[in-house]
Formats: sequence, structure tokens, C-alpha cells
Amino acid sequence: MILVYAGRRIDPEDSGVERRFPRASIPRVAQDVDRILRDLGPTTVVGSAACGSDLLVLEAAGRLGMRRRIVLPFDRETFRGSSVTDRPGDWGRRFDAVIDDVSARGDLVELTLDPKDDGTYEQANAEIYRQAESLARAAGDNCNALVLWNGSTRGGGDVTEAFLNEARRRAWAVAEIETTKPMEDAH
Repeated sequence: MILVYAGRRIDPEDSGVERRFPRASIPRVAQDVDRILRDLGPTTVVGSAACGSDLLVLEAAGRLGMRRRIVLPFDRETFRGSSVTDRPGDWGRRFDAVIDDVSARGDLVELTLDPKDDGTYEQANAEIYRQAESLARAAGDNCNALVLWNGSTRGGGDVTEAFLNEARRRAWAVAEIETTKPMEDAH
């Protein structure tokens, strides 16, 4: 199975913003990603590499020996600055490690879309779906989707919601991971 993925980025430091993926949720979300990847057992994951959801999926897939195909809407340095290191945490180092490994394996796709165009990320998502379908056809396999989000729309322009809706439109099986709940207390 080929698994496309998308989800929320880590919340910015500004506490006045609606919580979509607080840093306190990272350990639990990482565990959920690992469990779902083990349960589903995809041969390949296909998505982008933004801080938060994307990098958690890519790291888990790497640990599990799965092929990783990354689609960036534009060059890696511009993407790193706009979608990785603009949020709190050590995402830059983690991004570099994943990108270097995936690039060395020939599975990094850098599109030449305009970073200032509002439709850029939806165009990148369309390419993620195209890449997944191409890999699935070549392997005689099917596609599923994984969406990591808070379960509610941001309204117009919510790229994660659009990604989820596209998977449903295609009638692909969709697994969801909720990103706002922290790790349950073990006591």
C-alpha cells in the first residue's frame, strides 16, 4: 500500500492563536503515527516535509524502513524557511536529516511553484496524489491516506481539510490522528 499523508504544523509561540498542534501533543502524536504505520504497513509514504505532522510521519517511516517520497512545492531552502524553521523546536535539524536521506535515495521532488501564490500548497498536494498513484500503479498496489489534524476546519484555504476531502472523494481509506490532545497521564 502507498500512504499519502498531510497534517497540521506545530503551533507558533503566540498563545493567542487557536491551538491546532501544541508542542505538548508531540510525544502522543509520534506514538500514534508509529502505531498506525506499523498497523497499516505501507511500502511507501508520500507527502511533504513541514514541521510537525509531516516530519513525524517521515521519521517514523524511516525508522520502520519504509520508502519515503517527499514533494516540496519549491526548493528545499525556501521551504525550510517558510514551513519548517518558522515554528518552535528543532525542526530544522530534523528536516535536514530527512531531506538529505530521501534526496540521496532519489525520492525528493522539488516543484517550481511560486511561494507567494495562495494555491501553491494545494498544487503540491495534487502532485502528492499523482506521485502516490504512479507508485501504486507501478507496484500493482492501492493508496490510503493519513491525516493528522485537530478535526476542525480553519475555514477557506484550509489545505489539510482539502487534502482530507480529496482522499475521501477518491474513496481511499483514511486514518486520522488528532493533534491537540497531549499524552494521557499514565497514573
